[in-house]
Amino acid sequence: MGDVARRVLLSGIGLGALACALLADTAARAESLPEALVKAYQTNPQLNAERARQRATDENVPQALAGYRPQISAGLSVGLQAVRDQLPGNVIQTATLKPWQIGVTVTQTLFNGFKTANSVRVAELQVQSGREALRNVGQGVLLDAVTAYTNVLANQTLVEAQRSNVAFLKETQAITQRRLNAGDVTPTDTAQAEARLNRGLADLNAAEVNFAISQATYAQVVGNAPSQLRPADTIDRLLPRSRDDAIALALREHPAVTAAGFDVDVASTSIHVAESSLMPNVTVQGSVSKNRDSDTSLSTFGTDQASVIGQITQPIYDGGTAASQTRQAKEVAAQSRLVLDRVRNQAKTAVVSAWVANEGAKIAVSASESEVKAAEVALAGVQKEAAGGQRTTVDVLNAQQDLITARARLIGAQRDRVVASYTLLSAVGRLDVKTLNLKTPDYLPEVHYHQVRDAWHGLRTPSGQ
Repeated sequence: MGDVARRVLLSGIGLGALACALLADTAARAESLPEALVKAYQTNPQLNAERARQRATDENVPQALAGYRPQISAGLSVGLQAVRDQLPGNVIQTATLKPWQIGVTVTQTLFNGFKTANSVRVAELQVQSGREALRNVGQGVLLDAVTAYTNVLANQTLVEAQRSNVAFLKETQAITQRRLNAGDVTPTDTAQAEARLNRGLADLNAAEVNFAISQATYAQVVGNAPSQLRPADTIDRLLPRSRDDAIALALREHPAVTAAGFDVDVASTSIHVAESSLMPNVTVQGSVSKNRDSDTSLSTFGTDQASVIGQITQPIYDGGTAASQTRQAKEVAAQSRLVLDRVRNQAKTAVVSAWVANEGAKIAVSASESEVKAAEVALAGVQKEAAGGQRTTVDVLNAQQDLITARARLIGAQRDRVVASYTLLSAVGRLDVKTLNLKTPDYLPEVHYHQVRDAWHGLRTPSGQ
């Protein structure tokens, strides 16, 4: 082997190794679906806003607990007072006083018809309901991220398929034009080839538009523009084994169902809060004050006071307000129970729909794969027959159109297959960080709850705001 040939061979080997290294590096830097889900879980604005809402709901508990604690107030008053007295014998006496008063009052509620206890219970149930609502929003965000991820993959693959289709149609048009120049075909064949090419260009443009839209949606949900994405896998291993198991699991664990259950408890306990307005109220109040009056002669006189007063108040008639509020709370409780029934029915319907869609997606993928294989064989056969004069140009174009349609259907079926599996997991209420084993710390709302529950004072949030 000559030196030139050896150098060419070695350079070819070097370029091949470099190409393999670049492909390996690209694959290593490609983003996977679990990584996209982690980013969405950490940065999605909708989910973070829901977490902030839940932290605000946590504050209902210390506000309710304040009913057990004393209320302390301090007062200070300072003034200027002119006094004019007419004494016997038409003697007029005037004086300018500078009175001031300072005092502290402590009020402690001893009994208020169990209003405080029931208010605390309502606040705690609202926290529980809010946590389930947060979990439900988290499920929705993760499912949106899965949908956005698979849409980008599917649309990118479809763009590549449409580009290959356009390249094929351009080559077919060029071949047809050469054959027309040679007198083998008629102008009709070239017109058909040109028409199919223009259709292919239009389909490519539509695919590119959809790809751009899916990229923008991905950035909105996940938090960054998509780069190189790895193929997504289904999660069949995490799904229930039967439809009945899936329904039972959803009715027991789906966050929308459990949140509606807590809402029923909130409404039922709120009845007792309303009834407390009809019961006696017992308070004890202690106060200490100092009063002083000073006149222009600088003489000072005043009093010091200290008192402890117990008070019992029994409402007799308030115009019907408390009675109306009690009836209203009972109707709200009845409504919440009906809402719970509706949410359960919706959860069951969602599971059945997701189960059927997941099973149908399996069949669709299998059928589409067979269709693509058959369409490829058919196109190859038509091309050979056309080369032998047994097929026309339009036959080749039709076979190519059948193939690109089959490929597009397969791409859509593969996308639907992944989304359907995640949708079913969401329908049973288990689309979360723990079940998916995502590499990110799970957001624990109870941490903030315990930070603020027993706080007696302080204006800053635990995060320092």
